Amino acid sequence: MLQIGCQTYTWEMLGDRWKGGPDDLFDAIAAAGYSGIEITDTMIGDYAGKPEAFGRALAARGLELAAFACASGSGYTEPARLESDLAMIDRTLDFVAAFPGAVLSLGSATVVSPGDLDGKFAAAAALYNGAGELGQKTGVPVAVHPSSHHNTLLFSRADYDRLFGLTDPALLGWVPDTGHILRGGMDILDTLSTYRDRIRYLHLKDVDAAGDWQMLGSGICDTRAVVDIVAASPNFNGWLVLEEESDIAAADPAKGVRTNRETMRQLLA
Repeated sequence: MLQIGCQTYTWEMLGDRWKGGPDDLFDAIAAAGYSGIEITDTMIGDYAGKPEAFGRALAARGLELAAFACASGSGYTEPARLESDLAMIDRTLDFVAAFPGAVLSLGSATVVSPGDLDGKFAAAAALYNGAGELGQKTGVPVAVHPSSHHNTLLFSRADYDRLFGLTDPALLGWVPDTGHILRGGMDILDTLSTYRDRIRYLHLKDVDAAGDWQMLGSGICDTRAVVDIVAASPNFNGWLVLEEESDIAAADPAKGVRTNRETMRQLLA
């Protein structure tokens, strides 16, 4: 069964312009008709390290935790930070383990210092494989979420092929993001089909032909075809997570995610 979740980055991307807290996010997401949430280590706020309180706050609004996303200032590409990054991930896994079925999503490998790309890919692969091993010990699926943002190491199909060739599919899953895949100039349906066994859940976003963010259903993403491929993938857990980065949503995040939820109803009808 398909379940529809909401990613909190729509608020996070506002930076200092966002003055609210996590409870405000929960209220807006529940009011918009979502059944789940993907929250980040930035937006978790005072609930960090408090899974019981966080769980009560979600349950009070009829929400489930679909995924927890975390990143590092290392971009997951600095060998000297491997040990500390894995320690952070291990602590995060303890939190996520309190929510059976939730996935730990690791941010895109990103270049944060000079150096050859071979070394960056090797460092990222070591981090992702190590995180997957920790996830197996705690019973939490671990997946990578490639992005098309500044200095990402995972932009093109060649980048995806390279990382997936260096990582163990038994340890590391994939959170495909339709917007980032399209911004990377990929054949989205072929990319999804090629790595379908890696897919754990899906991020749905939209862009126009120039790669600029658009509200869901207003760009070039063939959402129905994407969902059909993902839904038939063997390790897909049922969550379609809507994430919105357009200027329209930035002007009013609560309205933006509410509009996307209604659009999704229409797209799946």
